[in-house]
Amino acid sequence: EARFQEIIKETSNFIKKVGYNPKTVAFVPISGFHGDNMLASSSNCPWYKGWEKETKGGKSSGKTLLEAIDSIEPPKRPTDKPLRLPLQDVYKIGGIGTVPVGRIETGILKPGMVVTFAPSNVTTEVKSVEMHHEQLQEGQPGDNVGFNVKNVSVKEIRRGNVAGDSKNDPPMAAASFDAQVIVLNHPGQVGAGYAPVLDCHTAHIA
Repeated sequence: EARFQEIIKETSNFIKKVGYNPKTVAFVPISGFHGDNMLASSSNCPWYKGWEKETKGGKSSGKTLLEAIDSIEPPKRPTDKPLRLPLQDVYKIGGIGTVPVGRIETGILKPGMVVTFAPSNVTTEVKSVEMHHEQLQEGQPGDNVGFNVKNVSVKEIRRGNVAGDSKNDPPMAAASFDAQVIVLNHPGQVGAGYAPVLDCHTAHIA
């Protein structure tokens, strides 16, 4: 019990530092080897009275790891935000034309929409949207889609570009941006003049 309380304290301090509220996290003492508190409450730790956490719908409580997993609220898909779709690749398909592919991060993608690609600054109309070889009426956040675009060659857009709705806060190129960077492990020296390689979504920039 003492070790469990120690772990709760240490973990709570850590998750608080990275921006999470410990009151919204369930702490469950388990043993995967013995199956303690995994699917059913265990008699091996009588001091454990169960977990309790705060959720958007009120308080949630239980005893097992399975109950804690079941209590996790699925995140709402950000369909109400402007469209952002980082391109993973761009294909030229015979008889169809140019087909960019990527995962929708925010917003929705529909046939007939006029989209803008940044930083290429190319604007075009979406002819069709597909996922797993099936036509979609609407692509939502989390969907990996391919979409056919009008009058754009594969040379005009490329991996790393971001597609957005040209009529609703389209993505724009930035000359510079401020970022807080945490270096976890680096073999060399990081100092003035150091030029790192930047991986941002699907873009890879030296």
